Amino acid sequence: MTEEKKPRKQPKANASAVAKLAGVSKWTVSRAFTPGAYVSPETKEKVMAIAAELGYRPNLLARSLTKRNTHIIGIAIDELKNPHSMRVLDAATKELQARGYLALVLNITAGENHQSVIQMADQLQVDGILFIANVLSNELFDIAHSLHSVPLIQICRNSEDHRNIEVVNIDGYAAGREIGQLLLAQGYQKFGYLKGPDTESSHLLRMDGYRDELEASHFSIDLQLVAGRYERRLAYTKMKEYLLSTPADERVDALFCENDVLAIGALEAMYELDVYHEIAIVGFDGIEEADSPVWELTTYNQNTEKLIEEAINRLTEGKSNNDGDWRKGQLVVRRSHLIK
Repeated sequence: MTEEKKPRKQPKANASAVAKLAGVSKWTVSRAFTPGAYVSPETKEKVMAIAAELGYRPNLLARSLTKRNTHIIGIAIDELKNPHSMRVLDAATKELQARGYLALVLNITAGENHQSVIQMADQLQVDGILFIANVLSNELFDIAHSLHSVPLIQICRNSEDHRNIEVVNIDGYAAGREIGQLLLAQGYQKFGYLKGPDTESSHLLRMDGYRDELEASHFSIDLQLVAGRYERRLAYTKMKEYLLSTPADERVDALFCENDVLAIGALEAMYELDVYHEIAIVGFDGIEEADSPVWELTTYNQNTEKLIEEAINRLTEGKSNNDGDWRKGQLVVRRSHLIK
């Protein structure tokens, strides 16, 4: 029984083959595929027709490397379960593709081997790295800077080291004050805050603004709960524990949650224990699930697309607009901040 031979894979057509059939130089073929480069219409049409017949496509990566510009942007992201992170990732990849860039997604979830992931980006010679809503540990920060000298932008969260990384974030402090004003206007007396990771408040500043607005009216943050991560189930568990261990007359009237995922987890615990709408809940981010008729979550929309546009302008063009409206979010008022 004879073994059937597999057909050989045909080699890819190259620029030299197209140039030979078209009767032009290889550099003319290259110019024909380069936006903005001049080639006579007749020559370009001929080159394109022959390229299509041969199945030729220019090697954009090789061309980029010769120009020391790969048109690849690394996107380092954690909290992939967070709908807001996915919304930011979606906006970033669309914006990059519209500008002729490719996105290299780097999963830097806590506990993973950050060094090997960032090294991969370095080996591909990315033109910059966009950190999406991450808490930049000293380890990760050192790795990113030691491997490759590229622009680094942090979005949706502040960095403790502003000397080496640019930050594109809304005015979280003003947002926190606005949420404090909303809750004070309802006449509430006792206030809480639900965090994700137990990081310094300066990472977001929204808790600082909330606290200062309460203190300006002679109130304070009476309760601080820490979920540990931005996960709905952890927020549900933490809120349920609080409700079961605290008599109704000793509970806070209002709880500002650091993001919408935590807020939905808190609402689920209240719903299960039949105390729904007995504590006012406000979230942050403006994810799609916040608009659910089940939760009717009052939240703060970060206007993700504007933040992404500013961040990518800085990464790809070196342009910044410090006075742009990307610093301003929007309070979205529904019903979760109201109690019975």
